[in-house]
Amino acid sequence: MPPETEAKLQDKNRRKDGPAHSEDLALKSAAAYFGDELIHWLGIRERALRAVPTEMVELETRHMYEDFLFEMENGMYYHFEFESDSISKEDLKRFREYEASTARIYNAPVITYVICSAGVKKLRDSITEGINTYRVRLIRLKDINADLLLKQLDKKSASALTREDIIPLLFSPLMGGHSTQKERILQCIAVLRNAETTFPQKEVQKMEAILYIFAVKFLDDTELESIKEAVAMTKLGQMIWNDALEKGREEGEKIGLERGELIGQERASNRYSRLILLLSKENKNDLIVKIASDPEYREELYKQYGI
Repeated sequence: MPPETEAKLQDKNRRKDGPAHSEDLALKSAAAYFGDELIHWLGIRERALRAVPTEMVELETRHMYEDFLFEMENGMYYHFEFESDSISKEDLKRFREYEASTARIYNAPVITYVICSAGVKKLRDSITEGINTYRVRLIRLKDINADLLLKQLDKKSASALTREDIIPLLFSPLMGGHSTQKERILQCIAVLRNAETTFPQKEVQKMEAILYIFAVKFLDDTELESIKEAVAMTKLGQMIWNDALEKGREEGEKIGLERGELIGQERASNRYSRLILLLSKENKNDLIVKIASDPEYREELYKQYGI
């Protein structure tokens, strides 16, 4: 689709899924950073040539937002949708509409893959209306054992980690297994912290931000404190807390340096969490990962929201 046909809409025109949209953001961010690796991890052999625009404007000015779309080496287009709930007939009708528009615009066949993190064991993958049956390919994350996956990763040294290893790492909070989501997120943060010298700093910060989004969504306040402590030791944490720690050190002259730094860290973590929640509530989820690697823009949003 030519750039001039793409549209940037106000937030009220975007599809709103409530808190579950934060999960969609994390998954879409992972797809954006690790497109080809994600496709291979999902068991798709074909190679992606490029990610293509997913916002399509129909003649009647209806805006259609796909989650992710890849042009494949085999000449087809693979359309990915992320679902945190069971798949309804309405969902399938929407996916079918996306497919039809995409096939018409790009003049190529399209296959839809639905990556589902819901706990529902039996998922709907087709709908029949009239003489036509529409079908998607399902990938159920709960069928993957996160404990086994993380155990295998523990055996790898940080220098041996690849981008292919990171994909399932980021998805592990949504998988099956006996460990809690808190335990998985903490283990993932530890893996990424050890790998900070292996991957570019901004890329690591974005991966840590994806895990933090999951923590804010799934964990209660007490559990989140443990995540904040772990994040404080990462590249992302050091960047986020830096300014607040400076302010804390100023107060530390009066109440003690160590106590002042703790106050600064607490304020920084609270500001960051509040900003994530506000952006998620306003459906500005595309900005959440951006603020992880853009400190100037993050400060701008702090001022904008009065945080």
